[in-house]
This record gives sequence, structure tokens and C-alpha cells, in this order.
Amino acid sequence: MTNQEEIAQSLARTPLYQLGVELKARLTSFGGWEMPVQFSGISREHEAVRNTVGMFDISHMGKFTFQGKNVISQLQSLVPSDLNRLQPGQAQYTVLLNPQGGIIDDIIVYYQGEDTTGTQQVLIIVNAATTGKDKAWLLQHLDLDAVKFQDFSPEKVLIAVQGPKAINYLQPFVRENLQPIKAFGHLQANILGKTGFIARTGYTGEDGFEVMVDPDVGVELWQNLYKAGVIPCGLGARDTLRLEAAMALYGQDIDDTTTPLEAGLAWLVHLDSKDDFIGRAVLEQQKASGVQRRLVGLQMPGRNIARHGYQILSAGEIVGEITSGTLSPTLGYPVALAYVPTKLATIGQQLEVEIRGKAYPAVVVKRPFYRSKNRVIN
Repeated sequence: MTNQEEIAQSLARTPLYQLGVELKARLTSFGGWEMPVQFSGISREHEAVRNTVGMFDISHMGKFTFQGKNVISQLQSLVPSDLNRLQPGQAQYTVLLNPQGGIIDDIIVYYQGEDTTGTQQVLIIVNAATTGKDKAWLLQHLDLDAVKFQDFSPEKVLIAVQGPKAINYLQPFVRENLQPIKAFGHLQANILGKTGFIARTGYTGEDGFEVMVDPDVGVELWQNLYKAGVIPCGLGARDTLRLEAAMALYGQDIDDTTTPLEAGLAWLVHLDSKDDFIGRAVLEQQKASGVQRRLVGLQMPGRNIARHGYQILSAGEIVGEITSGTLSPTLGYPVALAYVPTKLATIGQQLEVEIRGKAYPAVVVKRPFYRSKNRVIN
């Protein structure tokens, strides 16, 4: 057995893994999972999501539920966003912070409401590679006598159906009307005759839904969507789509050493309406004095792609490095995200990126690089 085969055998697989194999997907290691990187080709999959519809197996992501009479108030101390604003059926994209204000992970908190006894129901979706770390952090800081925590990450299939035609293709398999659901809205739904969860969320910059169901329903839903003409998509297109929309990738664009203010996520930080939370003191200080660096968008002429880790130059001096970069399939030119000193973060700032020992021009541009005309609003 080769070393590569040994690595593959040690990787986890989602309940949809075999369907990917049958479709001859190219597989890769990601966050401890063996996942499809592409099916019919990254460009074709990317174009399908931008113009019609595509679907992704994202069952590898972490899935936690919380039940208790004060779940929201307990979670309030762990994130900079004001979760008290959430109404049942609404969700909040936010971040878990360490005491230094660094981002432990970016997450989505789905508030499902409370029952007649006042018990609140909350679902949180976290990144696959950080599921264990996030779980440990949450258990460390929650009062488990008052909150019932369940990690059902391996027990559910999660399928993202994304693109301007997503609702047209998904609706036939769902009893409830999907049209009224607003961005970041969610509900329990009847999917192929079984109870499931649907949220109008995604990681592509397009309209779409994320569907969570039991494995047998997930397999049936994937097969039905495929027969209906939905294009299967892998992690390659997921990356180019999210980067065009300037959505951060944990472990590259944000991590334990970056704060939400440095990462351009100030809209998640609700200092005026929140009490104390982990990392608040650091964010207050940064807001008062300003951050020393910022995550910016870069555009480059030609087809020279700035990859993760490439150095950024200004007047011949190294001033930062690329966190993510690609040749945008939609726009036709290279785009990238990078941290640079705040004084160099102004729109229009001219910089250079070192690629294979040669400096190539780059300019700071407004994010996102691409904005869909089909996105629904809150």
C-alpha cells in the first residue's frame, strides 16, 4: 500500500461519498475528509452556479444543537454579534473569539425559537477542520447543567443547492413554499416525505439553500437533483465562487491571529448593543486606535495569479502576503485577498506581488469582486 493510499484510508467520508465516486469525481483531502474537488471541471461547475444551479456535498461541516432556557444569553459571551436581535427562523453569521480577539472559527448561528416551556433551540454550523476545536471551546464555556449540547456532525447530510435557479430545482422535493424565506432565514421542512432543515444560506455569493437531512434522504435528494439536471460541484468551484464574493476561508484569510476588525468583518461586531464577551477589550482598543493591518482585495492585470503565501511589495519592501488568490472565472482576471498595513489599504493603492522571483503589479479594489444580481435580501 502506498503512502497516498494509507492517507486516503485514514480520511473520513460523508454519506454521499459513494455517489461522488460513481460520478467519477476527483477526490482530495480536506480538513480530515476525503472530498470531491471537482466533477465535470471547476470552470463548468463555477459557471453553473453563477448562471443556473449547482449542488455541493458539505456534509463534512460540523453540526451542533443547543437546548436550554438561556442558550442565547450563554452564547452571547462567546461572539461579538448581538444574538438577542434574532427572531425565530433567523440566523447570524458570526465568529467565535479568543481572549486576544482572534477568530477561533467563523460560524452560523440558527435560532429556531423556543417551546411552551421557554426552552430555546439553537443550531450552529461550523467548519469541518475546526469541528473538534470549536466543540471543545463551546463545552469549556457553556454551563452544561443549563444547556443540553449535542454534536450530530456525522449523523446528518448537508447539501448546498446554489445558483439563481436553485429554488426552481429544489422546490419540487419540498412540501413548504421556499419563496418567502429571506436571506439567512430557515425552517423545519418536509423533504421527500421526511423532516429536514432548510436555510437560505450559502458560500458562493449566489442565492441558494443549504439542506440538512438524514443520510438516506440525503442520498435520495442528491440523486433526484442530479436527475433533474443540477450540476454536482466540488471544493474547487466552491473556492473560486467564495473568493469572487470575497468570503473569508478559515485557516487562510482568517484565523486565531486575526481579529474581525482586521478582516473587514466589523459589521459582525456590535459593541454598542452588547455586554461583555470574550475578546471585547481587544476589539474596543482596536476600534479606538485603529487596526495596524487590513484584509484587502487585489486585482491584477494579465493572467499572473497571486497564490496563498506570495509576498506583497511596496517600493521594493515586503509589506504583506496573499491569503487567497485565483483567476476569476466570471471576471476573467486574477483576484486575491491579502493583509497589508492600513496605510496601504486604500482603494486604488498600487502594490506588487512577487511571483517566482518577479514583481507583478496589483491594485487594491473594493470588495466583493463580484456581486450577484440574484441575491435575496434579509
